[in-house]
Amino acid sequence: MAKVKGLRCRECGRDYPLEPIHVCEFCFGPLEVVYDYDQIKSNVSRDKIQKGPPSLWRYLDLLPVDEPSVGLSAGFTPLKRAERLGEALGLRNLYIKDDSVNHPTLSFKDRVVSVALSKAKEFGFDTGACASTGNLANSVASHCAQAGMNCFVFIPANLETQKIIGSLVFEPTVVAVEGTYDDVNRLCSEIASDQGWAFVNINIRPFYAEGSKTLAFEVVEQLGWKAPDAVVVPAASGSLYTKIWKGLKEMKEVGLINEVKTRMYGAQAEGCSPIATAWAEGRDFIKPVRPDTIAKSIAIGNPADGIYALQTAKESGGGWETATDGEIIEAMKLLAETEGIFTETAGGTTVAVLKKLAERGQIDPDELVVVFITGNGYKTLEVLQDEVREPVRISATLKDFKDKVLAKV
Repeated sequence: MAKVKGLRCRECGRDYPLEPIHVCEFCFGPLEVVYDYDQIKSNVSRDKIQKGPPSLWRYLDLLPVDEPSVGLSAGFTPLKRAERLGEALGLRNLYIKDDSVNHPTLSFKDRVVSVALSKAKEFGFDTGACASTGNLANSVASHCAQAGMNCFVFIPANLETQKIIGSLVFEPTVVAVEGTYDDVNRLCSEIASDQGWAFVNINIRPFYAEGSKTLAFEVVEQLGWKAPDAVVVPAASGSLYTKIWKGLKEMKEVGLINEVKTRMYGAQAEGCSPIATAWAEGRDFIKPVRPDTIAKSIAIGNPADGIYALQTAKESGGGWETATDGEIIEAMKLLAETEGIFTETAGGTTVAVLKKLAERGQIDPDELVVVFITGNGYKTLEVLQDEVREPVRISATLKDFKDKVLAKV
């Protein structure tokens, strides 16, 4: 691949070939894909991208895949001008990047899985797998079914019912592990070494993570080839947050935009906020926590990209903030009531944090702001079961309708 130089350790800088590996054998640091930006710059253009497919694969020149084979319809989701939510929050130039309608499984994970499994097939794997808090399991199961690959997904046993069914329908082997996501992830690291499967977020992680950049690419294109002033991103491992920043900088690096002055704000649930807590305490290291929040899709107590997320906030002039479970629920309802978008708890966390940033004046009312909604609320219905109004029950008569409904409107 002329556009890709190989892999490089993010800690010690040692170089590695383009292989299904993810950890440096010298310092145990994580590996990352390294590109030849001069080669890419000579081949990519706005016009070429705009003539590409209406999916994330229009950015193939900036992804570590030769020929996409899995998830060909993922990405290129709507960027919606959020006028009513903006009015409620005092923001006049607010946009929502809505991956709650991403294809096929209604979360941003369809992006990273498309890239990861396309690369896994190039490497010759016939089995895909993952450790997941739900959305990733859904996406891996769906994409493996499409690709004709064997599939194993590992989840915490206390996951939301909707997300478990959302994986089982694709007929993978679903393994529910007693413990937290971090317990699941540790087990999967052992299994990946033992079985030689393509674990998208373990041995294929360097390639998987690159799929998140496409959110940044799409926002820039959809805004008319410019970067926003500020963004708010939900965070679990911190990978999405750091890769959106990488994607914005790459757009400048290859000459597609002139500048990047975007402040990166990260959002975590208060009940699982190791990155936000480190930021608030001025630490450059992460203390693992045990998750205790309704926001299970972002409940990772020992985030793999935590320290890099802290560095991204500092480099971009952004920051980190948290939301309580109650604030998350209220933000989910606010987004639904104002913009007609039903998000899961991760999106609720993001909107709740956006509200705090706006109230504190950390975001100017006239700044161009993008908030990332990464998953669909129909996957977490039980969270709102006791938080919405009951339907009005009436008999099938006009009188009952007038007495019980119209009289109280």
